[in-house]
Amino acid sequence: MTRGKKGDGPRLPERPEGCFAQMGTVPFFPRNEALQNAMLPVDIVLAPAWWHRHEGIAFDADFFYHPRQRVEVERRMEQALYERWGRFGLGADRDRDLPAVGAVHLAAGYLVSEMLGCRVEYLADAPPRVVPANLDALRIVPETAFASPAFKRFENLVEALKTTHGGACGDVNFSGVLNVALDLRGQAFLMDMLDAPQAAAEFAANVAAVIERFTQYVTGLSGSTSIGVNRNVRHIQRPVFLHSECSHTMISVADYERLLMPLDAAWSRQFRPFGIHYCGTDPHRYAAAFAKLPHLDFLDVGWPGDVAELRRHLPGTFLNIRYSPVEIVRQTPAEIRSTVRRLVEASGNPWLTGVCCINVDERVRDEQIAALFEEVETLRAEYASSATQ
Repeated sequence: MTRGKKGDGPRLPERPEGCFAQMGTVPFFPRNEALQNAMLPVDIVLAPAWWHRHEGIAFDADFFYHPRQRVEVERRMEQALYERWGRFGLGADRDRDLPAVGAVHLAAGYLVSEMLGCRVEYLADAPPRVVPANLDALRIVPETAFASPAFKRFENLVEALKTTHGGACGDVNFSGVLNVALDLRGQAFLMDMLDAPQAAAEFAANVAAVIERFTQYVTGLSGSTSIGVNRNVRHIQRPVFLHSECSHTMISVADYERLLMPLDAAWSRQFRPFGIHYCGTDPHRYAAAFAKLPHLDFLDVGWPGDVAELRRHLPGTFLNIRYSPVEIVRQTPAEIRSTVRRLVEASGNPWLTGVCCINVDERVRDEQIAALFEEVETLRAEYASSATQ
């Protein structure tokens, strides 16, 4: 993992009052030096249902853990992307055998929960399904996760890839603290947060310890932790540590600040660039709380989050706009392009904005995906032109 120095935050250039003030007629856009990204990165992730319907790929356990199949199917996925949208840069690795330790063309967190005792069902046309363990007590022993059959199977995959290919790449979606806690305790953990806050905080800290050790192991293999969380991070030069907070839409901001925010704060100091994946509909509800973190370099903005409100609180954070996989199927290419433009403009800074659409199902048409990329390309050209005037 990339570690920053203590107190090493985004160094924004000196600027006039206002984040995006005008210098003469040319917009002035500050950047986050922890990211070193190009302007307006964009990517997609197709849902397992799309791959199963259009490419006949089955997402059984062998897809995830059979070494040869792990490499062959990722290459096949790259080829499919190239054939449809290669003009936008997709499928660049179609001619390479990459020893990817995880399914970097999917977005699904499952392994940490399985390591901690949850049963996982591997399905042909869907992401792995975690069955809650419904633990009867707020107790886990972090060390046991790394002696589990699930982790040993993953280790065997890694060793086989290293033996055959001389190394490994990619990563595995490590999910997030509250996500895993709910997998382990079920909805009872939401009551634990109210009825036994100290015990709940200790339980969350133990989950965080497992995540931290697991991600350190993976980053030692490949230097990456979060492509499996959101594929758009692969376009950022310094690997982002992206913590999934999908289930935070279920809790209050006060409970987050009291019980879970200390973990984010510690990680934000330790692992730079640090990011939060928030795929819920209300990321703006957390805007003021996220602004209190020592560092927040990257924020995955769930649809239809208020991008302008988030930017107001987070002027130095990269806002990764998550286009709705439901809406993109319903909309015409012209509507998609208009929506992309509106959201990028709401973010207010092309250097601190990205666009993605994650888990698009089998109903999407090629031209709908193309419209997303085309509008981003148009916006890049417009911003570049304005900077040279």
